Amino acid sequence: MEETLKTVSAPCSAPPADNTRVKKPDWLRVKLPIGQEYRSVRNTVDNHKLHTICESGNCPNMGECWGEGTATFMILGNICTRSCGFCAVATGKPLPVDWDEPQRVAEAIHLMKVKHAVITSVDRDELLDGGSIIWHNTIKAVKALNPDTTLETLIPDFRAQKENIQRVIDAHPEVVSHNLETVERLTRQVRIQAKYHRSLDTLRILKEGGMRTKSGIMLGLGETKEEVIEALKDLAAVKVDVITLGQYLQPTPKHLPVVRFVHPDEFKELRNIGYELGFDYIESGPLVRSSYHSERHVVAGFGREQWLKEQQAIIQ
Repeated sequence: MEETLKTVSAPCSAPPADNTRVKKPDWLRVKLPIGQEYRSVRNTVDNHKLHTICESGNCPNMGECWGEGTATFMILGNICTRSCGFCAVATGKPLPVDWDEPQRVAEAIHLMKVKHAVITSVDRDELLDGGSIIWHNTIKAVKALNPDTTLETLIPDFRAQKENIQRVIDAHPEVVSHNLETVERLTRQVRIQAKYHRSLDTLRILKEGGMRTKSGIMLGLGETKEEVIEALKDLAAVKVDVITLGQYLQPTPKHLPVVRFVHPDEFKELRNIGYELGFDYIESGPLVRSSYHSERHVVAGFGREQWLKEQQAIIQ
């Protein structure tokens, strides 16, 4: 389905006319990567010649997550066939598929002794299967070697081709995530080769296949509050379980600029709106990223129960 532009109210803040960067607020601070656990993860990743989205995506939470002994592994190489305006992963012609990669990822997760693992990948649009065979093999290898480890997979849209999505479903990860990333109006600018409704179709197919589904949206790219709520309603319509809302941070000067930094209070408001729309778990805050606290997203009902307790406490 081709996307159409909607007439919307003006964004909360317009891009700087002189291309100057919006000043980062004092309340947005990132911890430096230090400590023994960080070094241990660093060594495991290097020794097994693995890629992580933590590094390739310049994630602001790398120090915190690696310090807790967890990392988000990126399979199918570190060169993407798409050129999204927000993403720091390199774009170009990927290297051939490494068929030994699934076992190396499984062994690394085993060595790290993690209870919950997250795996993502670049887009491989040049492959007929979109990389879905490697995805299936990786999930199976991780589960075979780590039977007590729960697994979240952050997948591409696979062009919403059911056969390729089904390979992920058949491997039975506990959570399957695919990010909407932004509101419908900004999709062509932010994601370029992606399509808003195609991503929704991918999430719908996953849910129909019995998966616990998850999606994320970045804020601060010029969207309006009304557009964010509309996107949340669209995600609720395809029965997504878990939502992450975080602040977009410009990875390099060549990428899309930050239009504004969204205050933590706004994230709290959107979190409440999301729960009112029926989502099961919502992470909403400036430094939230797709895999942030992802171990909490596996258990159905946990987030909603916590939110209901908060609402009862406010009433009392």
